[in-house]
Amino acid sequence: MDKKILSVLPSLQGQKVLIIGDVMLDHYVIGSVDRISPEAPVPVVQVTEEKYLLGGAGNVACNIVSLGGEPHLIGFVGADEEGRLFNRLCSESGIKCYLQNADDRPTTKKTRVMAHNQQMVRVDREKNSDFSDALLDELFLFLEKEICDFKVVILSDYGKGALSEKFFARFWELLEKKQHKPHVLVDPKTVNYDRYKSVTMLTPNSKEAGEGASMAVNNKADVLEAGRRLFDRLSPTHLLITLGGDGMAFFESSNVVKHVPTFARKVFDVTGAGDTVIATLGLGLASGLDPLTSAILANYAAGIVVGQVGAATVTVEELAEAVRDWPKPEVNNWSESS
Repeated sequence: MDKKILSVLPSLQGQKVLIIGDVMLDHYVIGSVDRISPEAPVPVVQVTEEKYLLGGAGNVACNIVSLGGEPHLIGFVGADEEGRLFNRLCSESGIKCYLQNADDRPTTKKTRVMAHNQQMVRVDREKNSDFSDALLDELFLFLEKEICDFKVVILSDYGKGALSEKFFARFWELLEKKQHKPHVLVDPKTVNYDRYKSVTMLTPNSKEAGEGASMAVNNKADVLEAGRRLFDRLSPTHLLITLGGDGMAFFESSNVVKHVPTFARKVFDVTGAGDTVIATLGLGLASGLDPLTSAILANYAAGIVVGQVGAATVTVEELAEAVRDWPKPEVNNWSESS
């Protein structure tokens, strides 16, 4: 398997992936803490650095660029300075984007105040209602012309209104009309689960899978039961449940399940790991890999990013080094009797 993965890494180069979803601006205010405020029992952060990064669906696109792919990003921003900054960051990162301006809301922005590699507080600036029919009309005029150019579509749902019920109704209608069958991957938001019926692959973490299955997920038997319930509810082609330090459970179908143990050697921060997983999965499928091999590749990528602080991306060179040098946990069959 390792030789197979190493041999296919060059094929990731230049593969096109369409990403539709909630874009946001990640704002980091970084400094140090030496004292407590005399005004209230809170730390005083002495700021030494500020930076802006592409967040949400934008971070998925960044992961695809880092791996050598060609992301095309569709989403909505506000008609504000943050929206203009988001566009500029896409251009600087080599991300092709089609971002529409919404006049009724700000660009979603998450400000994280960090000190000594710890997040002290997060401040969110956002509006989560569905986007207007007029904006959806513009989006689907674009998709009407472009959708057939993509083998893989990633829907990145952060619950900020882009992937509304109306969006999904029109999206499935468009694909049916086009008779175009791309792989459709969804990073789910639990409250929107019923919108994801019949997608190619869902990629929830264990908590999200449990919420979608209306049960707690604490062990292997729970993972299998939650997966079965999600298949009953949504009928996806495949399901990938990420299990943190326990790796991944890849459901080829409701009763054929592979367990991919974690490849991470150390875990500092899981921020953005879900974006890395779905980006690597999508790029693998776009390059012609089978779903299981794509999932194993995504597991290596996740193992790299959780060893770094903050949302991170992975390069092909880092992936190759991990495949060559890390211990080789074996993929196992999981079932009720195993």
